[in-house]
Amino acid sequence: MRATKARRMAEEAGAVICHRAAVIGQPVGHSLSPVLHLAAYTGLGLSDWAYERRETAPEALPELLGELAAPVVAGPAWAGLSVTMPHKQAVLAHLDVIDPLAQAVGAVNTVVSQRSGTGEALLAGFNTDVAGIVGALQETAGHLVAGRAEDGLGVDSAVILGSGATACSALAALGEIGAGRITVAARRHAGPGRALGAAHRTGLGIEALAWKPADPASNAEVARHLAVADVVVSTLPAGVAQPLTDPLSEALNQVGGTRPGAVMLDVVYAPWPTALAEAWSHGGGAVAPGWLMLLHQAVPQVRLMTGRQPDIELMRTALVSALRRPSAPAPD
Repeated sequence: MRATKARRMAEEAGAVICHRAAVIGQPVGHSLSPVLHLAAYTGLGLSDWAYERRETAPEALPELLGELAAPVVAGPAWAGLSVTMPHKQAVLAHLDVIDPLAQAVGAVNTVVSQRSGTGEALLAGFNTDVAGIVGALQETAGHLVAGRAEDGLGVDSAVILGSGATACSALAALGEIGAGRITVAARRHAGPGRALGAAHRTGLGIEALAWKPADPASNAEVARHLAVADVVVSTLPAGVAQPLTDPLSEALNQVGGTRPGAVMLDVVYAPWPTALAEAWSHGGGAVAPGWLMLLHQAVPQVRLMTGRQPDIELMRTALVSALRRPSAPAPD
């Protein structure tokens, strides 16, 4: 496989690479996961670790996982993979062991190669997106605590925009922070791997709200739900939430702004801020940017792959620096 710039630099400096990891997806050239993982390796003194991007089409996924599990003959051993779209749900069928949380959510974003010696590895799947969402929400709205809320500020109502893999993780995250009523507003609810199935597996009751972006009445209805929510998690790709922006501003004006302590997580992190996040912020709500979720999910991901606890502040500094570059990429 073609080495990344970081790996080539390590080799040129005389470092012997013993462990390798990568982020996979299609497309994957935009991913900032290498920034986070390489910063973590530096902080941990893991100079013999490499992390790269690997463009992987859906049909190539089984072959790659076979490579991950294969006995080590020569060269660095695979430690694991960060999994982005479109593989978070498809990868489940190819793993030996799946963590109960990932099984319930129905999505895996971390694969760890567990091996004894140089033999064939056992491939284990985990979901750290849930931790990423919880961490981003808690950091932005400090009153949110897993299972309860401090100072009596409960999460009475929450809204998720979207119904795909990240939305499934958002459901579990909202369950962890003790959300009461959960509404999932999406263009499509039916089908395998959707939020309705995840809600059933996690024992959460939800209201499924059909969203038709081309219908002004539908946009207004979704906006009304957003305006009175304690927590909103938008899992929509960049630009998709645009039809909700003006209706949200109007709905917030009608109710006098967001509820006290209300917070929105928008998983998009470039371009930032999104129009939806700006409308929410103008209404008085706190906003958690998508990069904060990326940071908080990467910490347990590094721990799972290396067995070591990374320094989140080193990772944060590297990520913020990368985002400030003019060519900052779009989200994973």
